[in-house]
Amino acid sequence: MTLHTRIQQHFADSIATKQKALTLLQDPILAAATLVFHTVQHGGKILSCGNGGSAGDAQHFSSEMLNRFEQERRGLPAIALTTDTSTLTSIANDYSYERVFSRQIEALGRNGDVLLAISTSGNSTNVNRAIDAAHECGMQVIALSGKAGGSMKDLLQADDVELRVPADSTARIQETHLLLIHCICDLVDQMLLTQG
Repeated sequence: MTLHTRIQQHFADSIATKQKALTLLQDPILAAATLVFHTVQHGGKILSCGNGGSAGDAQHFSSEMLNRFEQERRGLPAIALTTDTSTLTSIANDYSYERVFSRQIEALGRNGDVLLAISTSGNSTNVNRAIDAAHECGMQVIALSGKAGGSMKDLLQADDVELRVPADSTARIQETHLLLIHCICDLVDQMLLTQG
């Protein structure tokens, strides 16, 4: 396989993954956006977390909410739990890395808030512990995962929203996660604008 062929294959695989996700995830994407919209309209906030590339996605989502996506609107309350290195390292040092997100949720999470939990495999222990902590606070969860959903899928409750990308490749899952995040942001903007 030539290098040009590899490039073409990456594009083809990414397109195919997104097409499968479109077929499976339209209703859950709308449910996630509606949950975010109602949460911010009723004074709640969105907390987000993930590891590695998923940490970047959590921060990306937060920035789109706090600043704006593609249209002018008021800033919306969102916090990425991945950004405060002093907090992350102190929790990891004093407790364990598995608690870096759940400990923050215990302090910041409130009934009526939402957790955006991102894990390509669904098996990130610190993200899954964040889900447990969110439920204990009375928060709902939007879970972005892939593959078979990992142990994350078993933690979700009836009023949570699962967005599981139908792929096994971490790269394809991450690419689709970003698209899902952009869809949610756009739909929230549309809901805000139509509300007046």
